[in-house]
Amino acid sequence: MSRHSGRHELGQNFLTDRATIARIVDHVARTDGPIIEIGAGEGAVTLPLETLDRPITAVELDGRLVATLRPRVRRTRVVHADFGGFDLPRTPHVIVGNLPFHRTTGMLRRVLAADHWTDAVLLVQWEVARRRAGVGGATMMTAQWWPWFEFGLDRRVPASAFTPRPDVDGGLLTITRRPRPFVPQAQRRDYADLVHDVFTGPGRGIEDILTRRFGHRAAVGRWLADNGVPPTVLPRGLTARQWAALHALAEQLPVRRPGGERRSAGRSRPRRR
Repeated sequence: MSRHSGRHELGQNFLTDRATIARIVDHVARTDGPIIEIGAGEGAVTLPLETLDRPITAVELDGRLVATLRPRVRRTRVVHADFGGFDLPRTPHVIVGNLPFHRTTGMLRRVLAADHWTDAVLLVQWEVARRRAGVGGATMMTAQWWPWFEFGLDRRVPASAFTPRPDVDGGLLTITRRPRPFVPQAQRRDYADLVHDVFTGPGRGIEDILTRRFGHRAAVGRWLADNGVPPTVLPRGLTARQWAALHALAEQLPVRRPGGERRSAGRSRPRRR
């Protein structure tokens, strides 16, 4: 078995491109606090991160790689664990990692749902990176997290930067927690429900969708004008601040229901318990 032969069942594609590794370290160097690395592998990113002289915890699922990496590090704690079950610190920290492509979405959701981290530098599938960063329009998942996080797309990473070579390119995604969220954390569920309903609601443009949903054409028209939103734009064309402003509108307007029932637009569906 070669030094860089990854295990298929673990989705191991080791990053070997020095320019990309240097770029990751450069991003992390602009942050502060301890570092949590997801999927340390053979230490291609771990060892350069040690030059930042900050505490590092490297989480690795493959026990063979854990045993190989531990003797090579100086100031890194190497933990044999699945990131999905790893307890993240309850103090400010930074997350960095080359995520297994076949687990990208689930691991991203886990990262976004976690508290306390301030910045994340993640190598993911190229299309996932584009969608999360809102290139060509925001996806529903991005819009649902936008009030609390800023997403950035740094660069495309070719498949040739990995060993073994994956079938698709990667993308370097940065995520920064907003110091002042656009929507209070306590309203996250209602906000996420609103985004879901607008993305999946009937209509030929945002004005039509919102009028069908709220039944208040004049209020919708004022919201469009106040926030500079074209009436025909689709939900994916809204910005983070426009979504937050829409949530504020939804908190004020009841949704029309069959039989005359009304409820707040921000609480359109029953709470899940």
